[in-house]
Amino acid sequence: MMQHMTTDIAILGAGVVGLAIAEALIAEGRDVVLVDPDTPGMGASYGNAGTIADYAVMPVGSPDVLKNLPSLLFDKNSPLAIRREALPSLAPWLVRFARQSLPAATRRNAAAIAALVADACPSWEGLAERIGATDLMQRRGCLYLYETAAAYRAAETDMAFRRTQGITVELIDPDTLAQMEPNLPRVEGGAAYFPKAVFLADPGHMVAYLAEHVFQHAGFIQARAETITRQFDGTIVEGPGMRLHARTVIIAAGAHSRALARSAGDRVPLDTERGYHVEWDMAKPRLTRPTCPTTRGFYLCPMQGRLRVAGTVELGGLALPPSPHRIAKLVEGARAIFPDLGEPDRTWMGFRPSMPDSLPVIGASRAGPEVIHAYGHGHIGLTLAPITARLVAALVAGRAPELDLTPYLPTRF
Repeated sequence: MMQHMTTDIAILGAGVVGLAIAEALIAEGRDVVLVDPDTPGMGASYGNAGTIADYAVMPVGSPDVLKNLPSLLFDKNSPLAIRREALPSLAPWLVRFARQSLPAATRRNAAAIAALVADACPSWEGLAERIGATDLMQRRGCLYLYETAAAYRAAETDMAFRRTQGITVELIDPDTLAQMEPNLPRVEGGAAYFPKAVFLADPGHMVAYLAEHVFQHAGFIQARAETITRQFDGTIVEGPGMRLHARTVIIAAGAHSRALARSAGDRVPLDTERGYHVEWDMAKPRLTRPTCPTTRGFYLCPMQGRLRVAGTVELGGLALPPSPHRIAKLVEGARAIFPDLGEPDRTWMGFRPSMPDSLPVIGASRAGPEVIHAYGHGHIGLTLAPITARLVAALVAGRAPELDLTPYLPTRF
């Protein structure tokens, strides 16, 4: 049966970014309908590391990554790897990524990320309070773990740069680390401690709270939006079994946003990072805060009733099946830290929307303000959901956004 609906605002995508935008717009009295083929709040919004990463100012691309790019991409054991089958379609994205990994571009992109994440933790505190989910907010910071003395020394330059971007970080020695996380194995190096970082005890539950709050006021169409067509009296969103007439359309479909952007008249070089996690059920996780063994490319995440090991970057598009090898590497890496872990209780793969410069796409379409882009957040979609919502709400209302959106506009490429 064809669904026909009319609304003030259509939000295409009901992940954490789309839901946060809906929450902000509903608070301003807007009539909102969300469209998503899947259950709201699933996908990458569910399967992430749960960190509100106000310290994550470094883009994926950097001079060091560029120098090692060939070996990184084609080493199947690398934390950053490519599925060979996807290489032909990824080639244009990789060329842009290489350009954005040059020194000047890296500094520029880091500054743009820092501007977005600066208010991330207070923004999440406010959102959690509004939706009645403050019990899920854990305020114990986050650790980067350096297993060797050489890695610890090398981190000093990285952390010095982060401090120039306003990040609070402490480099701690092995004894201090052992006091903070006594269940971690003794390391030769030490750790970087980000004391202001917040993490969610269960990101899936947090997004479920957000969805429940939003759908007290907003409509929902469970369908796949495929085309966006401008008309003299508004904008039409269509897909199998649905036709939605809206004054303003917001594209917030994460990794599935590129085709919708093209339909709206914008060519955006969005591609997909495939992220993985494995989980072990346990009454009391072995850590008290998220910890990232930096050379292994994943986070050890203490969540309600389980330990989640989440991370890695695999460039492989949307169509290929999960890689058993990537899952096996996560299990192997987790057991290098906690050797007595048995078989994981569950595994997962999801899609991160990835831009070559590691910056999200936030702003009006080149063809007109009746279509607004809000996707491409990469590893920090959870972190940036509330600030993205405020920026989009300002655009919808015709207000000046609180940040200069020039670095994030869909027209920047």
